[in-house]
Amino acid sequence: MQVEKPARYIGNEINAVMKDREKVSVRFAMCFPDVYEIGMSHLGIQIIYDMLNRFEDVWCERVYSPWVDLDAVLRRERIPLFALESQDPVKEFDFLGITLQYEMCYTNILQVLDLSGIPLLAKDRTHEDPIVIGGGPCSYNPEPVCEFFDLFYIGEGETRYRELITLYEECRKAGEGRREFLRRAASLSGIYVPSLYEVSYKEDGTIEKMQPLCQQAPRRIVKELEKDLSNTYYPQKPVVPFIKVTQDRVVLEIQRGCIRGCRFCQAGQLYRPVRERSLDFLKEYALKMLENTGHDEISLSSLSSSDYTELPGLIDFLIDECRRRKINISLPSLRIDAFSLDVMNKVQDVKKSSLTFAPEAGSQRLRNIINKGLTEEAILQGAKLAFEGGWTRVKLYFMLGLPFEQEEDIRGIAELCNKIAAVFYETVPKEKRNGRVQIVASTSFFVPKPFTPFQWAPQCRKEDFLEKAYFTRKAISEQLNQKSIKYNWHEADASVMEGILARGDRRLNQVILKAYEKGCFYDAWSEYYKNDVWMEAFADCGIDPDFYTGRERGEDEIFPWDFIDCGVSRAFLYREWQKAKEETVTLNCAEECQGCGAARFGTGICIKVLGRGGNSNEGES
Repeated sequence: MQVEKPARYIGNEINAVMKDREKVSVRFAMCFPDVYEIGMSHLGIQIIYDMLNRFEDVWCERVYSPWVDLDAVLRRERIPLFALESQDPVKEFDFLGITLQYEMCYTNILQVLDLSGIPLLAKDRTHEDPIVIGGGPCSYNPEPVCEFFDLFYIGEGETRYRELITLYEECRKAGEGRREFLRRAASLSGIYVPSLYEVSYKEDGTIEKMQPLCQQAPRRIVKELEKDLSNTYYPQKPVVPFIKVTQDRVVLEIQRGCIRGCRFCQAGQLYRPVRERSLDFLKEYALKMLENTGHDEISLSSLSSSDYTELPGLIDFLIDECRRRKINISLPSLRIDAFSLDVMNKVQDVKKSSLTFAPEAGSQRLRNIINKGLTEEAILQGAKLAFEGGWTRVKLYFMLGLPFEQEEDIRGIAELCNKIAAVFYETVPKEKRNGRVQIVASTSFFVPKPFTPFQWAPQCRKEDFLEKAYFTRKAISEQLNQKSIKYNWHEADASVMEGILARGDRRLNQVILKAYEKGCFYDAWSEYYKNDVWMEAFADCGIDPDFYTGRERGEDEIFPWDFIDCGVSRAFLYREWQKAKEETVTLNCAEECQGCGAARFGTGICIKVLGRGGNSNEGES
């Protein structure tokens, strides 16, 4: 009774997997280092949880960061952090797998290790401690947290876990210790063992070289990729929480990857090439998951749902089934065009919620720089169709601080909002209006990420970000339709910190550790983020945070993540960086192969496009 929402910790949810601990040889704790409601909404963990529990010799359980109230109780009462299914201490498990979804969760990794009684630094662990594995999108630059992990799994989880667990069982049977297991694991495809590498630095602070320390450790680690999404692991019985979580619905992943090539978007590069699930697979799993969960809503998951080639057939099927079962359909990531609005009309018969556009930039010049592939004409036409269809509320998402941004680009945000409001008044007759149109404009602050064309770009300082936000607000207040426009913006200092951690190197391990020791965790939650304490941690470690943000990188600078091969070549990314400077647009993958390098995986859209005579430029590295 001392904690809010005890159902976060009791386990026993519908479809949670229970096994006899005496009949399995490997126990795996899968952790999302954030509060239960966020972690339970993550599809990747549901997929890995389902896959590992299909192995007879493995029992995978879940653990999340305890909220601050339970954190205090566990420390005061000296109760070790426990897994949900068995309530056994995490320290007793063979593996602790931690997904890295967001840089601002890094101190929560240390919270989980600390509360579990596992040494924070991998070098201090013994055979009595679990093997700590990192994975997820942030593991594509694992260096800022590499000293806290024994190994990282780079890429998609469906392909290599069976092999890794079998190797662990063999090592244990042969009486081989932790060090020998890690050495042998390093030779598996997609596995990175940080302790087997050494990094040296130049006088200017940039990396001189990264050297493997043994023959098992490869110089370059290629990401793991599931080639056939219609013949792989996917949960038919996802765990159903007792309390409301962020994504409280059945989630149907229709494809991975994105054809669009936005230059700021990390996911669009990491998950290349685009691979689709078959319509038959999606129909089968949609029905099974609805039957096995009792959820009253189903959502399609994709970076760009409109680009899924079987979308019309899938929508027709879902509309029929969901109408019969009285189930809602959620359709995120749709482009606002006639087809999408027609679909939304069908699935939102009663309540028309707000429509979302993501122009990302206020001017066409800046949208060309970021390769957004969206014209003002298309945005205004989409708004017109929406208003004709009965929608009266529009959400618009933009970024401030993008490379090569100028004042007129920022003013363009206000002007675009004003034009959309004007379209409403031009389109909807007075007698049919139910009050004003509502335009909600939100700006986030641009964070350059690894494996994007903007990995070479400088990031704005906090003061610059805030100045841009105030300028945006002032420009909106000068518009004719200002009363119809509401403006929100994100925290600036947290965005700068995210940028530091995103492109950081091994030297940041000591800063993160120091920040945690000074009381930082739940940094992703604005009410708990302590920027002044983080700055103290940098000062204590003698590290200048501006080194990681404020400078443009040189063409040949070695990045901390350069030893990872994500499938997209550095030459392609640099070519896109130059095209951004020239304000040049690149065609999307469906129109023409741009030779990014992902065709070497021999799957997905690359096969179709190259079959039409595209050019893969396979020789690039």
